[in-house]
Amino acid sequence: MSHSIPKETFAFFNKLAKNNDRDWFNENKPEFKATETKIKASYNYLGELMSFHDQIEKIKIFRIYRDVRFSKNKLPYKTHFGGSFARRKPDLRGGYYLHIQPNNESFIATGFWEPNKEDLFRIRKEFEMDDSEMRAIL
Repeated sequence: MSHSIPKETFAFFNKLAKNNDRDWFNENKPEFKATETKIKASYNYLGELMSFHDQIEKIKIFRIYRDVRFSKNKLPYKTHFGGSFARRKPDLRGGYYLHIQPNNESFIATGFWEPNKEDLFRIRKEFEMDDSEMRAIL
């Protein structure tokens, strides 16, 4: 079994972007489920590989259904897969995020999402002590 992101993923999301409604999604749900199964396998394999270099505690793949209650955008489905790789807590906080979306909009993110007060203080202190690596990146 291949562990790469299947090309069908991008084709499915391109079609969903043009037909983002419940009827179309229900008609095409078998295709979505097949794609979702392959994506989950890819994320789990990536988590295994990451575990050689970091202590990954939990992999979470986010639902395709959007919460439209407080949004101006009422489209019911996301047109991407997103998943997070949480590091072992309490010693290793922060984590990784992998976003799969067509049209060159995929990306990887790392770091803290809404860090607590203590973590934010530690992050700021690190920059205060030596910001040279971050300045080189920027």
